[in-house]
Amino acid sequence: MNKYRVLSAILLLAIIGLGYFLFLSQKPNARFSFKYGLDLVGGTELIYKADVGAIEAGDVKNSMETLREVIERRINVFGVSEPLIQVEEAGLISGNKDHRLIVELPGVTDIDQAVKLIGQTPQLEFRLGKEGARSLTEEELLTVKLDDVFVPTGITGRLLKRASIQFDPTSNKALVAIEFNNEGKELLAKVTRENIGKTLAIFLDGELKQAPTIQDEINNGSAVITGYDPQTAKEVVKQLNFGALPVPITLVSTQTVGASLGESALDAGRKAGVWGFAILSLFMLAWYRFPGLISVVALGMYVLISLALFALIPVTLTVAGLAGFILSIGMAVDANVLIFERMKEELRKGKVLNDAIHEGFRRAWLSIRDSNVSSIITAIVLFWLGTSAVKGFALTLGLGVLVSMFTAITVSRTFLFAVGTMKDSSLTRFLYGSGLRN
Repeated sequence: MNKYRVLSAILLLAIIGLGYFLFLSQKPNARFSFKYGLDLVGGTELIYKADVGAIEAGDVKNSMETLREVIERRINVFGVSEPLIQVEEAGLISGNKDHRLIVELPGVTDIDQAVKLIGQTPQLEFRLGKEGARSLTEEELLTVKLDDVFVPTGITGRLLKRASIQFDPTSNKALVAIEFNNEGKELLAKVTRENIGKTLAIFLDGELKQAPTIQDEINNGSAVITGYDPQTAKEVVKQLNFGALPVPITLVSTQTVGASLGESALDAGRKAGVWGFAILSLFMLAWYRFPGLISVVALGMYVLISLALFALIPVTLTVAGLAGFILSIGMAVDANVLIFERMKEELRKGKVLNDAIHEGFRRAWLSIRDSNVSSIITAIVLFWLGTSAVKGFALTLGLGVLVSMFTAITVSRTFLFAVGTMKDSSLTRFLYGSGLRN
């Protein structure tokens, strides 16, 4: 049996399997289902500005990533469905002046509720006192300007491992015990070892909690914060465990998208995709006849593979992302058009069908390669420099280009060679002709 016929059978089974997978993925509580952005299902977008001025340039990226993880963990505690949290970096190329955190909460349309979900997580920080800090009274320490008396040590909530509530065995007062991770443990040991006799102040949200004098090296990575009643200490521990922010953030922008608007946009996107696929299929069938039918099968597999990837990765589908996918449907047949036109030229030269198919693929490959590489480069640049909406467009477009190369070069080629052994006759010439001509 022709090996291409075997491969064709396998591809047809793969199409059925992908279709069944996508059907199952849309059932309630399915493990792999489409993830929609708030512009399609409604919700709230919050944009926070991060103050990274006190962080070393080399640590900014790690701090912002930790900030993203902390906020995501905090939101997930409240069970918000599919939150999308992204970091947008400052840079001359991208045009962003600030480091920003973008928080999208699908299904949450009350801005006050959205802000409350994130809450004011405490920013934990240890600072060393400058010369003269030890001579200040507790009341004076509370009134002086922070940067005039204390210098950062780099020990912040980013390095926190866990917090717990304890009680002083002598006074029975509540204590907040904090434990740092390995990096924080090493840094705390280094700071205390090199600064014995100096003041090491503990701040929470910029407020001085205590300013003890370093008596000895602390090498166990632990510390305590005093001065709380049991209820307040319990709340502080809960907030710290939810995530102490490694950098302070300020809410600078909010946006609410209604569920009805999102549903309308999603419905319009679906209709556009169906109509685009149908019109494109009719054109390929009418103009390229039998090869056009093969291209429609390949296009169907392209759609199934793309949607399966969107569910598996998963890709968060936004209006811009749907636009990128719909655009890629039209681009997906570009390679087929090039191949079919080269085949037609070879058939007109009098070559037999099988040779015309081989030569058509060979001649079309360089053009297919160059056009798709340029599209992939464009998608990469858009994803690298773009904001959240542009990134979604670039991701779906880039995935679409890669999948279309596979379906055009592999799927179309396999089906064409599977039937390429047909006898050379006037019917064959008609079926493999195009447009108004044979």
